[in-house]
Amino acid sequence: SSLLDLSTTKEVVNRHCLLYSTSSRCPPSLLTSLSPQPSSPMAATLRWRCFLLLTLFISISSTPTEQQTLAQIPINFLSSAKTPELVDYMVSIRRRIHENPELGYEEFETSRLVREELDRLGIRYEHPFAVTGIVASIGTGGPPFVALRADMDALALQEAVEWEHKSKVAGKMHACGHDAHVAMLLGAAKLLQEHHSHDLQGTVLFVFQPAEEGGGGAKQMVEAGVVDSVDAIFGIHVSTSFPIGTVASRAGPLLAGSGFFEAVITGKGGHAAIPHHTIDPILAASSIVVSLQHLVSREADPLDSQVVTVGKFEGGGAFNVVTGQAKVQRCNATINFNPNNKQTYPATVNDASLHEYFLGIAGDMLGTQNLKVMEPLMGAEDFSFYAEKVPGCFFFVGMQNETREPLVASHSPQYQVNEDVLPYGAALHASLAVRYLLEHQPGSATPPEEVIRPHDEL
Repeated sequence: SSLLDLSTTKEVVNRHCLLYSTSSRCPPSLLTSLSPQPSSPMAATLRWRCFLLLTLFISISSTPTEQQTLAQIPINFLSSAKTPELVDYMVSIRRRIHENPELGYEEFETSRLVREELDRLGIRYEHPFAVTGIVASIGTGGPPFVALRADMDALALQEAVEWEHKSKVAGKMHACGHDAHVAMLLGAAKLLQEHHSHDLQGTVLFVFQPAEEGGGGAKQMVEAGVVDSVDAIFGIHVSTSFPIGTVASRAGPLLAGSGFFEAVITGKGGHAAIPHHTIDPILAASSIVVSLQHLVSREADPLDSQVVTVGKFEGGGAFNVVTGQAKVQRCNATINFNPNNKQTYPATVNDASLHEYFLGIAGDMLGTQNLKVMEPLMGAEDFSFYAEKVPGCFFFVGMQNETREPLVASHSPQYQVNEDVLPYGAALHASLAVRYLLEHQPGSATPPEEVIRPHDEL
């Protein structure tokens, strides 16, 4: 074309040649072979113009795509979460909570600690929900809304681990990692507030809930309207079953539903040396404990997953007395399938599309080789109440380190948390929220056809 002057073309190409001679996409040898050789002015002009088109193509192809930019977000968040400042912050939070464990609906000091940290960070929040619960928010205050959840309650266990930050409360212990969950969620809030609060294209909700351990705190939060406007919710649980730097989950049913029962067996008391004058409820109750296992082995479909566990047995007060009651022959049994108004939990079912989204985020951050497919567990989680209300995804973050002493599973007096897991949880929280808002802007996608969600049938 005569629109380009030969000298101008040469000047532009020379600049591009300097720029791309260091590019792995176009090695210097290629540029040299394509450089114009002495010939007629017309031939030289054509060669320069072809060379210019090539360099412009290289320039365009080397520009990061939107997908590449999105893929970099989780990597950047993990790098930020591993800075000594943020790690020390989360470790400090976790240890303070661990020293002062509180049972379900009694997390008053834990709730106060969370609110104080939110105040320091300048993050707005509402409180209380379900007695001690908190919902904080960062962003525009408008849609889309994505929620991140952490549970705050401890267990009624006496800690057996001797260390500097052992539980200071007799008979109570954080033996399920909820102290770590709170620390990771506060870490994510700190990350977003200090670096991305003005860039968020939507709203991130931070849900700190009470009473996951049997109290159904999530159900109370749902009934209080916490997730009424939420488009998606994510939950994290630390795990001793997987190595540090890995995550595990699955689409569809992940965790079991659960319920409780209490049986009181009443007989006739008397002297232990004269059992024929008594009706021994201890013996009857013992037979019942064994027979209950027949519900699984003989009454249930072998292909259906079921567990019946008797975790508490009370009876008698002296070695030489046959008690009159054990908390059936010739004995009376009173059965309560909802003792102390304990909450029955539905199964935790991960939304399939949200699970795929999670895999994309975690794969970008950790590498696809560190994504584990998890077999369904028979444990229960009240995250299921959120997932019944809105699309949800619950996953586990590994913290087992093969170079150290193996970690004991949760709900044990010997339970410990590998605090190296904290940056991974915070970075996953932040990445899931930011990418979700970017990828789910109003009007950015065609409304999907109506789909029956897997757990509707359950």
